Amino acid sequence: MMIPKEQLGGEDVRRVVEQTLREPLNLAVDGYKCDTGAVVNVLVKAAIERQTIESVGDDVRLAVSSNTVREHLNAVLDGYDLREHECEMNAGLAGNIAKALPRRGREMALDLPDEPFYGKPLALRTYACRGAAKEGTTYFYRVATLYVIWRAVRVTLAMTYVLPEDSNLSVVQRLLQRMQPLGCRPGVVYMDQEFCEGPIVRYLTTAHLPAILACTVRGDTGGTRALCRGRKSYCTDYTFTDGTPARLALIPARVPDKTGRRRVKWLVFVVIHLDWSAKKVAQRYRRRFGIESTYRQLDPLRARTTSRNPALRFFLLGLAFLLLNIWVMLPWLATRLIALGPARWREDAFRLFRFIAFLRRAIERAIGTSDTIPIYSW
Repeated sequence: MMIPKEQLGGEDVRRVVEQTLREPLNLAVDGYKCDTGAVVNVLVKAAIERQTIESVGDDVRLAVSSNTVREHLNAVLDGYDLREHECEMNAGLAGNIAKALPRRGREMALDLPDEPFYGKPLALRTYACRGAAKEGTTYFYRVATLYVIWRAVRVTLAMTYVLPEDSNLSVVQRLLQRMQPLGCRPGVVYMDQEFCEGPIVRYLTTAHLPAILACTVRGDTGGTRALCRGRKSYCTDYTFTDGTPARLALIPARVPDKTGRRRVKWLVFVVIHLDWSAKKVAQRYRRRFGIESTYRQLDPLRARTTSRNPALRFFLLGLAFLLLNIWVMLPWLATRLIALGPARWREDAFRLFRFIAFLRRAIERAIGTSDTIPIYSW
């Protein structure tokens, strides 16, 4: 990622984004009126304004219609080549990781962000995963992500598209295997309750990967609920019903209920290859909750679509993560303070809203905008 030495402007940000999308994502569009630059600008503008490609096509001055742009995208993005597109997206994410970011002993986290899907066609539902009812649907387009956590920077290292036939173990294996080309070795990996399964615990134990997995409290009187006794945090050995042995950390947390009174709620974690106390496990796992704020920041960078092309739907999800990665790394490269000690930067110099404003203005200057609509007379 190349940035100017004196100042960072909107056109510089636009060029960085366009270069990132051109090279690894293979968006090669070679038409006599529509080229790759125009398609990239339309996609980015749709993402930062949370609009569809059709809406952006009506707002900017393009030599072609929005239907032509969508036809070019459908020709480049094919659902049968979904894994190939996934590799290209991961190459784009890897290209936006600063060389100064340490690769060994860092805290990492896995999660499964969902995009609600309301469509009816069976061809599209075959790519959507089922889940608990949320936002009026039980179908979701799902992406699994691997984050690295270092100081105030959270960067997406890899992502994978999750299909209904994928098991959680295969998802974990794909993400962790993508750490090797980047030279990353986690100090600890945080995982949510969806990943707390016997096969995943055995895989992490065999691979000697330190990890903390949130575990659901199960059972009425037996199971892990039987261990939720006493008033102090503690660690103990436990064997799940499928025969998987594990080390558990149990913490009685006090959380407010609906009436505002604080009541005891037990937190259970599976601890793998870590000699930590139960309190330290809970304190370190709380660092993972910063990822949830990152997912809230995804919403202003996610384009909307009603396309029947599943590859395009997954691509727009990946584009949001890629734009967020670029925004995270630009302040790290451009606003670092000249001072002794650990590297620091001005966190207030380039907020997300300003990144979006820079891109919007630069794209509108580059391709122009349309301020009129036709009036038809009878």
